Amino acid sequence: MAFVVTDNCIKCKYTDCVEVCPVDCFYEGPNFLVIDPDECIDCALCEPECPAEAIFSEDELPEDQVQFIEINAELAQKWPNITEKKDPLPDAAEWDGKPNKLQYLER
Repeated sequence: MAFVVTDNCIKCKYTDCVEVCPVDCFYEGPNFLVIDPDECIDCALCEPECPAEAIFSEDELPEDQVQFIEINAELAQKWPNITEKKDPLPDAAEWDGKPNKLQYLER
C-alpha cells in the first residue's frame, strides 16, 4: 500500500512532505508532486506534513481521487526526484482548497 498525492497539490506544490520522506519517493513536475508507489514504504510521515492535505493512504483515498493512483505511478517514472524542500508556487495559497484542479495539471 502506498500514499498518493491528489488533486489539491496541483498549482500549490508545497514540498514539506519531501523533507520527511525516508526513502525519497517524491517526484516533481511543473505544478504537482507525485509519489512513486513502488518506492513508498507506507510510513505515513508525509501525510501530516502536507499543508494542503493532498496526501492520502491508498486505502483511505476519497472516491473522487482514485484516478491519482495511476497518475502518481505514471508521472513518477517521467519526472525528476525531489529530496529537499523548496518554496511553494507563488500563488499556492490562492489555489489551496479549490476543487477539480486536474485540468490544470502540467505534465
